[in-house]
Amino acid sequence: MVLGHFGVGFGAKKFAPKVSLGTLFIAIQWADLLWPVLLLLNVEKVTLNPGNPKFPLDFTSYPITHSLLMGIVWGACFSVIYWLLRKDTRSALILGICVVSHWVLDLIVHAPDLPLFPGDSPKVGLGLWDSPIAAALVEGLIFIIGLTLYLKATRAKNTTGKWSLWLLVILLVLNQVAGKLSPLPPSAHAIGWAAQYQWIFVLLGYWVDSNRTPAATTSPRLQQPASPRTPARPQV
Repeated sequence: MVLGHFGVGFGAKKFAPKVSLGTLFIAIQWADLLWPVLLLLNVEKVTLNPGNPKFPLDFTSYPITHSLLMGIVWGACFSVIYWLLRKDTRSALILGICVVSHWVLDLIVHAPDLPLFPGDSPKVGLGLWDSPIAAALVEGLIFIIGLTLYLKATRAKNTTGKWSLWLLVILLVLNQVAGKLSPLPPSAHAIGWAAQYQWIFVLLGYWVDSNRTPAATTSPRLQQPASPRTPARPQV
């Protein structure tokens, strides 16, 4: 799942308006951002299976990034680190939930290859990828709901805030299509290097969000001028 994860990131902005979209994207994609690094280090493993046209990758071993227990651990780490930096309990909890949501959404589409914990663990997965049309419909629905929530929760501060969001949306959709049509990489290490492009969407998330503002703002009549000695904190 790709678009579905980003849909959760968009939607989470409604519940954590102080957190930048880029940070939300890191949280929802943390498992897939860390996974290619561990592939390159030979810590986790994937096997290429060209004989499976529906999904030609067998996730042989990825307990650190894609087990339920480690997802919860990573989520707790995100929550604690953000709280220590910002002392914002609500936003910290939302970020932790976003991290864990990655495993939950993967459970829907993956074959039974997701471990519950590192080691000799049962593996689970509902296998929606075996029905590509159904998988696309589910992902598209999650993405549309999340994007709708983001549009309701934010408004553009300037022209860049309008068109940059739609540029990001178009690139995410093209990325989803390209993932289905692109040829299979020659090796696991090639996948590890190629997957680093995901950080582009994180950077775009920060850029888009920096040009948008929460939709629920105080009325101009009631707004008090900000003190020059206490500048507003940037979103992180």
